[in-house]
Amino acid sequence: MIDLDGWSPEQVGLYEALGTVGNGYVATRGAAPETTADGVHYPGTYFAGVFNRLTTEVEGHRVENESIVNAPNWLALTFRADGGAWFGDEGTSVLEHHLAFDLRRCLLTRRARLRDPEGHVVRLVQRRFVSMRDRHLAGLQTTIVAENWSGRLEVRSALDGTVRNTGVARYRDLDDLHLSHVEAGAHDDEVVYLTVETNQSHIRIAEAARTRLFRDDEQVVAPGEVVTADRYVAQQFRIDVVSGDEVVVEKIVALFTSRDEGISEPGLEARDWAANFGESFDTLFVRHAIEWHHLWNRMQIEIGTDGDVASLVHLLELHVLQTVSDNSVGSDVGVPARGLHGEAYRGHVFWDEVFVFPFLSLRFPQLTRALLLYRYRRLDQARRNAAEAGYAGAMFPWQSASNGRDETQTLHLNPKSGRWLADASHLQRHVNAAVSLNIWQYFQASADLEFLRDFGAEMILEIARFWASIATYNHGLDRYEINGVMGPDEYHEGYPDRDEPGLDNNAYTNIMAVWCLCRAFDVLEVLPPVSAQELKELLGITEAELDHWNDISHKMRVCFHDGVISQFEGFEHLEELDWEHYRQVYGDIHRLDRILEGEGDTTNRYKLSKQPDVMMLFYLLSAEELTDVLVRLGYRYDGGLIGRSVEYYAPRTAHGSTLSRVVQAWILARQDRGQSWKIFLDALHSDMDDVQGGTTAEGIHLGAMGGVIDLLQRCYSGIETREDVLRINPVIPPELGRLAFDIRYRGHLVMLDLTPELARVRVDLDEGAPISVQYRRLVHEVQPGGTLEIPLV
Repeated sequence: MIDLDGWSPEQVGLYEALGTVGNGYVATRGAAPETTADGVHYPGTYFAGVFNRLTTEVEGHRVENESIVNAPNWLALTFRADGGAWFGDEGTSVLEHHLAFDLRRCLLTRRARLRDPEGHVVRLVQRRFVSMRDRHLAGLQTTIVAENWSGRLEVRSALDGTVRNTGVARYRDLDDLHLSHVEAGAHDDEVVYLTVETNQSHIRIAEAARTRLFRDDEQVVAPGEVVTADRYVAQQFRIDVVSGDEVVVEKIVALFTSRDEGISEPGLEARDWAANFGESFDTLFVRHAIEWHHLWNRMQIEIGTDGDVASLVHLLELHVLQTVSDNSVGSDVGVPARGLHGEAYRGHVFWDEVFVFPFLSLRFPQLTRALLLYRYRRLDQARRNAAEAGYAGAMFPWQSASNGRDETQTLHLNPKSGRWLADASHLQRHVNAAVSLNIWQYFQASADLEFLRDFGAEMILEIARFWASIATYNHGLDRYEINGVMGPDEYHEGYPDRDEPGLDNNAYTNIMAVWCLCRAFDVLEVLPPVSAQELKELLGITEAELDHWNDISHKMRVCFHDGVISQFEGFEHLEELDWEHYRQVYGDIHRLDRILEGEGDTTNRYKLSKQPDVMMLFYLLSAEELTDVLVRLGYRYDGGLIGRSVEYYAPRTAHGSTLSRVVQAWILARQDRGQSWKIFLDALHSDMDDVQGGTTAEGIHLGAMGGVIDLLQRCYSGIETREDVLRINPVIPPELGRLAFDIRYRGHLVMLDLTPELARVRVDLDEGAPISVQYRRLVHEVQPGGTLEIPLV
């Protein structure tokens, strides 16, 4: 249980995001049902994969943005006493307010006392859920008690499609009206319906609500007056109450879109479900709770530390599964970086999935498989992206939405200066490496050869082809180079003395490009010979092309300075930043890019990073894998390289991204376990404490949440799935004490129980083949039904 106590305007947006309830198909923010978007509250409902494009004139430029759509607010419900003001309108006040999130059952409960301008006080208990079992259903149950008055209670239950996309302040100068009216009305005495359509993508969204009133557990027959307007429908009920009476309002809502499979028409389906699903709120909730019970059985992590840490870990797991779940399978959706919890990043899919997939691949491999197909379905568009930029193969975009076109903004607003600035973020070509890594890691964990043969291999090969085409040969150095890109850092868009954006020989990009080329060769080895040959013929891959890939994989340039890997060529020539000065002047310096631009300066001039760049290599690749790449390239590798590089870059990192702490905690796990645990706790609390000062209200940071879970699942447990072996090498912080959880590895249920002294690995009894488990240099074969115990001290 997570408690969100108190009420203040500064807390509301944060609590709404953290109180989001969803099921991977649709999610609704934890806004009070009687509120509308008023600068404090922000009701928001988002369907996975529902996007719409709008164009706005900005300083003489036509700027087109594709955004996740704020769908009609199905929660909308308010009430009033004796014809007074509607609760939620101006003049009503909050006397008490408390939110409790039951994580086990994914139920948000609100307890409040409200007062209207005439002094009528009501006590309120509201429970809501979006069903994990019945993905098209959601429920709101409201208990209203007239505390200091008797008379007529009026209740208004609505479906409000007059909403706009106004949840992010810096987007508010841009067009935000995405919905057009289709139809609204009453289906019968209990059900009203609303259908709208996005005005560019022409996706229909339909909702139908069944509202019932109860007193003393008996349904009150109170036919409602139906009010319709443009993008709006409501029922208004009247019931006489005596002070102390409890009136229960039960609202069950069916939600559909025209993207759904197996339907006739969304409006028809919504009305049919709302009218014919006769079960009560409690009955539907039990079905939902059972589904969550099964999910928790599969994703439970037992830790040997205090309950606050465990509760927050469970909150993060919950929000990941509310964004992507089995309800996402078949829906053609990716992993939105800010969940389905708000409108930041416009709901786009970035590389953040690289932080989420490892958790899913070892718990819900079928879900990772489905989400990877989002990329495969956009492979042809990735090929067009590459061709338009002058490259071969496939170039997946930095920001993806509906069809895989690059949706990365070309202008962005600096709220500190009020200036619109050119944005070169699209040059982050390293998203291609993330796609290859995700595919390969999924295959290593699942041994899903069918997926690799039918989908994954084609993507990996086309990405390899892209890296070969973007690399240019430097005859003087006998090295290949990749120029004009951005690394994960994002604070460096170019060189201070160049007009054109882009950096040369970003180490992360170049090394991961070589890693991708090596995986392309692995894929051709793993596939059955006939399949490999057919794929090469299909893609027109010749032996000469493979020889070229091989040459690049041995001659890619990586720059070094002062005994460390250079973030990019010329990094060592930049100026040092006076960090202490900026901390004293500004306090919070997470967004140094905005601070410096506001001063007329630029981050391009300084040795700093928004988030780990070189250090990302140590996060994604084991020391052994990184060594293999550098040795393959002919560079001398010594055991101190990683430590020196971390020592150099860590104090020059602003942690302007919530992902940054995840990476740093991971890297330090084997160098400074105590510091790693401290940073883990910082990362764990990042959304709950809103460390970036208001960004969580715009949507949770899904990559950071997935990354924190993965710190427990793979980092502190020392799990690697590589070369057909399950490797374990625990580094459990003393504060953690114990880790116990189940994973799915190559079709087996594998139970791990780890302490600083002992690792116990048990393979569930089934008909599968034995698995190989490696600790340090010793490989053990564990049969189904067998247990392996490894002393760690």
